[in-house]
Amino acid sequence: MDSLGSLGVFVQAAETRSFTVAAQQLGVSPSAVGKAISRLEDRLGVRLFHRSTRSITLTAEGAIFLGRCKRIFDEVEAAEMEIARTMAAPRGKLRVGLPLIGTLLLPVIGEFIRAYPEIQLELDYSDRLVDVIEEGFDAVLRTGEASDSRLKTRMLGTFSHKIVGSPGYFRQFGIPAVPEDLLGHALMQHRFPSTGKLEPWPLTREGVPVDIELPSAVTANTLDPLINFAEQGLGLACVPLFTVRQQIESGRLVPVLEEFLRNSRPFRIMWPANRHASPKVEAFVDFMAKKLFRDTDR
Repeated sequence: MDSLGSLGVFVQAAETRSFTVAAQQLGVSPSAVGKAISRLEDRLGVRLFHRSTRSITLTAEGAIFLGRCKRIFDEVEAAEMEIARTMAAPRGKLRVGLPLIGTLLLPVIGEFIRAYPEIQLELDYSDRLVDVIEEGFDAVLRTGEASDSRLKTRMLGTFSHKIVGSPGYFRQFGIPAVPEDLLGHALMQHRFPSTGKLEPWPLTREGVPVDIELPSAVTANTLDPLINFAEQGLGLACVPLFTVRQQIESGRLVPVLEEFLRNSRPFRIMWPANRHASPKVEAFVDFMAKKLFRDTDR
């Protein structure tokens, strides 16, 4: 970078034919320009200027060197313009890590693909704790808190859970009125694939967690089958609202015990802290923040 700065001083002096004018344009002293040119000549082992008390002129070597320097700066300018054009529109490959519930985000991701056809999405579904930097992810979507100091994070929104079942199931087995009623129902539970533990149902009563051991009719390490089985009337599932919003709106699933679910969890996007968020990452973050969550989810 010091060499590039010296080349800039040389080009300015050569084009103005004056150390003083070059210094004024660069915002430095004439002696600083003279010293920079002298250091450049010493490094190259040639004299670039004929100097007199009134003016400076290029030597033959200086003229050749000036032509090279102009081409260098032309290439730098062209590179900057190319990058500026690239940055103007989101494009290129975007590798995104998604939790296993990510398949339930497909409608929103499909909208993103249509909105940004020049971005090539590479989606990696996993509930394991991926190393974002070492594994080359541009961004990852995750629930819960961020704990990696190497990552920047932006919360896309917060979501609540719903306990849901089908109308047919409730007609056959009744509607639970208090958390303890769940002990008599077929419950379908999510097991974290990373730890093997069941995800707790966030039941509370007057702000205090309800401590009961819930039975398990079905367990799965992803939410898709639990939601599907609930729609089939096979039992109750406790899942994030945004994963069953359409089923609730259409009446295929009915939420219960809502007054006993007073929780919210963050859903966030994370990317390496040592990188500026590129237009493609910013576009993805903004789109997901706008489309994934509604005010009613928060």
